[in-house]
Amino acid sequence: MFDWDAVWKFIVSPFFLQAAWTTLWLSVVAQLAGVVLGLFLALMRMSRFKWLSFPVQVYVWFFRGSPLLVQVLLLWDGLPKLVPGLLFSQITCILIAFSLNEAAYMSEIIRAGISSVDPGQMEAARALGMRYWLAMRRIILPQAARVIIPPLGNEFNNMLKTTSIASVIGLEELTGTAEILGAPTFSIFELLIVATVYYLLLTTLWDYFQRWIERRLDPEYAAKGGRPGRRPGQKSWTQRVLGFGNPPLESGELIAGGHGGAR
Repeated sequence: MFDWDAVWKFIVSPFFLQAAWTTLWLSVVAQLAGVVLGLFLALMRMSRFKWLSFPVQVYVWFFRGSPLLVQVLLLWDGLPKLVPGLLFSQITCILIAFSLNEAAYMSEIIRAGISSVDPGQMEAARALGMRYWLAMRRIILPQAARVIIPPLGNEFNNMLKTTSIASVIGLEELTGTAEILGAPTFSIFELLIVATVYYLLLTTLWDYFQRWIERRLDPEYAAKGGRPGRRPGQKSWTQRVLGFGNPPLESGELIAGGHGGAR
């Protein structure tokens, strides 16, 4: 019979709280690493030089075409056989596998976002004397962010759930904790219900946070002055320094103030 007592006993257990924290920080670190690596891969993929774009095509083909579980096992079981003595810890193995896998997906998402920006924006920035990286940071990426953020949010939502794969190599995240604690008392099913509650809590909180980010990047939201109490047209600190969250550009219009930082 289903044991409700086990559910109520472990729903606020410190074991599951620790497991939820492990799941969260693994997801955040792997996603951040995937975004950073994915940005460089996207720029390489868009390069006119074949020696830069072709290796990225092979990279994306491999990591998007093979299961993440297989990639984890190749690092955990296969790599020590190819390089004797090289054995990653569980945490390291998961972070490397998840980051490399996520980078393949993020490279395509970022490439699509950059491609959605009018090429004339980069040409205008270069005509003003901006270096490539400055133009990319102040002109192209802020506009591409509105295209990139929604799928990026979905990727992170998926990352929170994908961490369950780490239980295969014995890492005690939510799924692994449920299996370890439930095995002695044959209450794995009940504890998997507890793990599911935590997964739903994490993904629901992220869903609200993602909507907040999308609202901040929404043209109509920005045009109304952002949050209550901010004067219409007033830029936030991140808008002034990083250039993110600026109101949308009309066709052929270059972001004002971007050329001021070109040196």
